[in-house]
Amino acid sequence: MGVELFPRADRVDDASLVAGFALGDEQASVAFVRRFQDAVYGLALSVTREPALAEDVSQEVFVRAWRAAGNYDPRRASALTWLLTITRNAAIDAVRARRPVPVLAENLERLLDVTLRSEPATESTEGQALAALESERALERLRDLPVEQARAVALAVLAGCTAAEVGRHEDIPLGTAKTRIRTGLRRLRDALKEGSRDGTPP
Repeated sequence: MGVELFPRADRVDDASLVAGFALGDEQASVAFVRRFQDAVYGLALSVTREPALAEDVSQEVFVRAWRAAGNYDPRRASALTWLLTITRNAAIDAVRARRPVPVLAENLERLLDVTLRSEPATESTEGQALAALESERALERLRDLPVEQARAVALAVLAGCTAAEVGRHEDIPLGTAKTRIRTGLRRLRDALKEGSRDGTPP
């Protein structure tokens, strides 16, 4: 029978718990997961917005943490900060992996041109745009937005870009990209609600 290195692992400090986790001590590993699982899942959910995906990310986080635990340095960051950094990276990886088509910079302008021009289009990207926005009426409302907001919304909704990617593509600060996306989506939602009230098909 082996010697238990961490017989009361639930009572040790965070750094010692990481050390036990790195060594593969069973009690330390169980205590480590119990201590941090809520924080890990909470952050994963805030990034993925999908409970099932957040569960998968949480499992991946503890696998990554076990692999990296031997290199953990408590002088550089607390155990929680270290673990949440791993969580954020894993969650972002999971979200990006779920995109059906990789976002390629050279295709974004073509997508915007097809989506935002006023005349009807027959290209396949138009069909993708309509599917994402659910109706021709929604697409018309999008075209009514100020052009900078329409571009930001189209990039975020149709191309699946993050706010940071929208900022890089449009050459604007991250805060400006977030504002354009948020304002554009709010105006689009309000316009669609107004259309529903006056009898216009959504």
